[in-house]
Amino acid sequence: MLTKGMVMRWFRKVVIAASAVVALVGSFIGSGAAGGTPIAEAAGGALSASSTAVAPAGPAFGIWSVVYVGLVAFAVWQFLPRRADQERHDGIAVPATLSLLLNAAWILSVQAGLLWASEPLIVALLAVLVWMFVRLRRSRPSGLVEAVVTDGTFGLYLGWVCVATAANTAAVLTAAGFRGFGLGQDVWGTLVAAVAGLVGVVVAVGGRGRLAPTAALGWGLAWIAVARLDGPLVSVPTAVTAVVAVVAVVAVTLVVRARAGWAATRSALRTA
Repeated sequence: MLTKGMVMRWFRKVVIAASAVVALVGSFIGSGAAGGTPIAEAAGGALSASSTAVAPAGPAFGIWSVVYVGLVAFAVWQFLPRRADQERHDGIAVPATLSLLLNAAWILSVQAGLLWASEPLIVALLAVLVWMFVRLRRSRPSGLVEAVVTDGTFGLYLGWVCVATAANTAAVLTAAGFRGFGLGQDVWGTLVAAVAGLVGVVVAVGGRGRLAPTAALGWGLAWIAVARLDGPLVSVPTAVTAVVAVVAVVAVTLVVRARAGWAATRSALRTA
């Protein structure tokens, strides 16, 4: 017999799946495959690798493919009858859906040349993914597949959007005529890379050393360094800061993860 709770749960699953389809269509349009302009070339090239001092090199955006594969896997995975994960998925249904729809909206805003509209959308996307991250942190995945498909996917998503938000903000400000109070690209690039590294450290500590956000954020920062060492906007100070930030975030993640493991081992020994 169907109960109201069962109907609502299935409705939630269908909504997430439909949102994943919308996000995929948006990504297809954003890639230029559907006749549209690739994101790097849209909005007058405001988001290209040479647009600002914190724009990642082109290959960095390949991580979107991994994220989208994970999002599709999650949309399918949630339909499987695994009782252990149902409550967990119920708790992240709203942020998961919003993240997919905001993703598509951001892509379409850039495609339409509405760069100013892309900023509140990507900031909202980042806020939703932080919300998701906090929700997931409250419970443990039931197994390896859940850990990879759910925590891994949305962890990568969060880490990359941290970098994307910084790059998008810089692009919007530059397009609006902001010139950094005359401080120059080296100063601003260094400052933003350092702040991104600090954000990565906070996420590593808050997430108890989760690997996926660190991997994505480190990936983005590494490609910022590459772009600043080879291209029209060379900035060695920015590149060096980005590399140092990657090392710092990875180191903190590993230390926090190791300490969490030691704490779990000690707790197990006490109760044995």
